Amino acid sequence: MLYYLFEYLNETYDLPGAGVFQYITFRAAAALISSLIICLLFGKSLIGLLHRKQVGESIRDLGLAGQAEKAGTPTMGGLIILMGILIPTLLFAKLENIYILMLIITTIWMGAVGFLDDYIKVFRKNKKGLPGKFKVVGQVGLGIIVGGMLYFNDGVTIKDRVSSAEAYITESGDRVQTLPVYNEEEKSLKTTIPFVKNNEFDYYSLISWMGDWTKDYAYLLFIPIVIFIITAVSNGANLTDGIDGLATGTSAIIGITLGIFAYVSGSIIFADYLNIMYIPNTGELVVFIAAFTGACIGFLWYNTHPAQVFMGDTGSLTLGGIIAVFAIAIRKELLIPIICGIFLAENLSVIIQVSYFKRTKKKYGEGRRIFLMSPLHHHYQKKGFHESKIVTRFWIVGIFLAVLSFVTLKLR
Repeated sequence: MLYYLFEYLNETYDLPGAGVFQYITFRAAAALISSLIICLLFGKSLIGLLHRKQVGESIRDLGLAGQAEKAGTPTMGGLIILMGILIPTLLFAKLENIYILMLIITTIWMGAVGFLDDYIKVFRKNKKGLPGKFKVVGQVGLGIIVGGMLYFNDGVTIKDRVSSAEAYITESGDRVQTLPVYNEEEKSLKTTIPFVKNNEFDYYSLISWMGDWTKDYAYLLFIPIVIFIITAVSNGANLTDGIDGLATGTSAIIGITLGIFAYVSGSIIFADYLNIMYIPNTGELVVFIAAFTGACIGFLWYNTHPAQVFMGDTGSLTLGGIIAVFAIAIRKELLIPIICGIFLAENLSVIIQVSYFKRTKKKYGEGRRIFLMSPLHHHYQKKGFHESKIVTRFWIVGIFLAVLSFVTLKLR
């Protein structure tokens, strides 16, 4: 909203300094700072309100060190994250941008699903919360909306490069820089494959062998892929939210990584220099992801060990959903196993543990386990590691994976 106000003031009254709102970097910085301030100022008030309403976490006895002290800690703190994301985005982003609209819908949608789950746990005293099938319905519903927007909306396009930017010296000795030449914007289901020289892959190629008639039905392939990614990443974030600060800090690292990818993908100069896909209008996503990162860091102020508040499913499902949709929007979803490696490890640890337990129970009459406990972070707790050490080391791994994902820009 402030973007439109200052654009009007700049065009109508030529107000000094109003033009700075045209720069994505300025608005991203403003969104980050605003998000931090919102979380820090309103977080304390919300935590106090949750205390007064006795919105506390009920902790199952899993035999973990320090677990008993967490009983009664306020939950549903994900509301702080939602405020930290939505308010700065509404203030500083271009709201007509299709990608911004899509991420706002994602934030509200997954926030509502998570809030309903937390509400049932806290106020209906049902420890199981929202039944799993209804969570899946929410994730599938969001996948259909996002997949439909990306496939059918005319504002979602890419540009293929015809020639690269060049610099040359004129006869007078002046250095001239020419911009790269791109084709007209076009609809495409292309995405990016890491570590491959010609690193673009078109989902349509999976069904193109069936004939040209399949072009009109490619969405029947694309939308299920979107649904799978959203479901996997949001569940991964949900499983990671098991000890103080783990999901929040990991999400902040992922947010910074995705923000840099969005910036270079939305810039014709950087896209040409790095020889990556140029996606018009995605630069605006930097403003959103700045608010996202600020909200994670701001919430971390209250969520570090010992946590004053838990985000609950209101926060964890939202963080995962946003990360998944953001990665799909900038055509980096095939990088998710690297960027979101922590989420992937947490997911796999549960799948492996449950599968092995069922298999051995059927074969030997008693279930056996690979990990002392799943998800993976609980395995290390069982081994006697302190929460803070586990979280810090997971963050270090997350930073390593972020750097590795940047290496894919040039290492092919």
